[in-house]
Amino acid sequence: MTFSHPSFGALDPDRIIIFDTTLRDGEQSPGFSMNLAEKLRMAEALAELGVDVLEAGFPIASPGDFESVESIARTIKGPVICGLARTGGRDDIARAGEAIRPAERRRIHNFISTSPLHMKYKLRMEPETVLQAVIDGNTQARNYTDDVEWSAEDGSRTDPDFLCRCVEAAIKAGATTINIPDTVGYALPEDIARIFTMLRERVPGAEKVIFSAHNHNDLGLAVANTIAAIRAGVRQVECTINGIGERAGNAALEEIVMAIRTRHDALAWHSGIETPKILRTSKLLSTITGFDVQPNKAIVGRNAFAHESGIHQDGVLKNAATYEIMTPESVGWTKSSLVMGKHSGRAAFRDKLRALGYGEIGDNQLNDAFRRFKDLADRKKVVYDDDLIALVDDEVMRGNDRIRFVSLDVHTGSKAKPRAELELEIDGTAQAAVATGDGPVDATFNAIRDLFAHDAVLRLYSVGAVTEGTDAQARVTVRLEENGKMVDGQGADTDTIVASARAYVHALNKLLVKRTRAEPKALSA
Repeated sequence: MTFSHPSFGALDPDRIIIFDTTLRDGEQSPGFSMNLAEKLRMAEALAELGVDVLEAGFPIASPGDFESVESIARTIKGPVICGLARTGGRDDIARAGEAIRPAERRRIHNFISTSPLHMKYKLRMEPETVLQAVIDGNTQARNYTDDVEWSAEDGSRTDPDFLCRCVEAAIKAGATTINIPDTVGYALPEDIARIFTMLRERVPGAEKVIFSAHNHNDLGLAVANTIAAIRAGVRQVECTINGIGERAGNAALEEIVMAIRTRHDALAWHSGIETPKILRTSKLLSTITGFDVQPNKAIVGRNAFAHESGIHQDGVLKNAATYEIMTPESVGWTKSSLVMGKHSGRAAFRDKLRALGYGEIGDNQLNDAFRRFKDLADRKKVVYDDDLIALVDDEVMRGNDRIRFVSLDVHTGSKAKPRAELELEIDGTAQAAVATGDGPVDATFNAIRDLFAHDAVLRLYSVGAVTEGTDAQARVTVRLEENGKMVDGQGADTDTIVASARAYVHALNKLLVKRTRAEPKALSA
């Protein structure tokens, strides 16, 4: 790079800027909505992970989105804080500029569709009108910040000549980063390489901006396309934790970063990501959203470093490099270790949480988590790190919920109709109910419905174990659907029925967040 970027100064040509959009594109996924407290916790984790740019949300989308972007801009230090806006909407850009104002380093990311298909059927705009919108939008964005990114939505299906004209116009209007998204995941790696090579060769002023890639995974090629973009001169990659995002998701941050690190012989670039914090960040996102990654997910799936084949096991025992191309520790995997027990005190508990990456937890949340830890230690023979993570996440991430689990007493057996006696705290008021059902879980869910009436339909009920053994904590996932809106909730406890109640309550709280959101038209993918 031969220029000084407004946020990054003189750029190392071998440095890849990691643009994380977990809180924006990722949160647009069905069922992935987060409340303010969850977004702030996730933003803190992303900052600790070392992302360079944190896309905090779409401020015009709703008052809640504006509040979350502004809160992140005010409290999160380190990354550039970015707000999304539509190029054609003057209110969008003004709202984004206002939301990011408190940030030490700020960016407006504006976008408009440029493909013939999108311009004709989505925007219903002529190409020349779109081109003028590119000029006007980026000019307006520069009134709020010197760091402006422009995206050509559906750029991979845009006419090359028109794409060059739009990119040139955006650069002249003040954009410092140019993003060409493969919005629908249609492109192949050679398509992506060709597009960026063309833009860098044909567009006047291309040497004065950073080019960025944003690839979706509809054909399973998002990471491959991102690597192809880097090879073609892109120096910013847009990605999400666990690859979450619209439809089949985005390029996964952990896969891109570890591909560069592991194959440095062929990919001679580097990033600022603290890779040992990858797994912790991945698990935090799973806890917040209620969506676990599949077991065979690269880097962060529970089978990523598991070996069952006898031949593989023998090789790993002799030399781990025989079947492991990276160490588990390099991304945060470690063996669970017993370090806490029923005799452990509050100070040791707080220190352990700091070691697990929680930072400072409020006194009220710490007290609640410590109480649950003591209860857990009385019930379990051993308490592992994963037990603590499941317990504390379950407590800390529910701090602002309207509905809170208090207690549950279940009576069941082969000779009696299952009955659940449940107490919840709803908007600060304790309420109790007794209900029966076809089983203890059904009875518990009926009691919840009696206390908080709703029309949501149960679409998924899944039970897994946090650790091994008959005294392991159960992690339950509950999926609810209401008026086409889908959410997943999670809960953990050594008692599966209690974990089920916590998961159902968590899902209900996420539905309440969904009810308050009003999505704007023409949302970017």
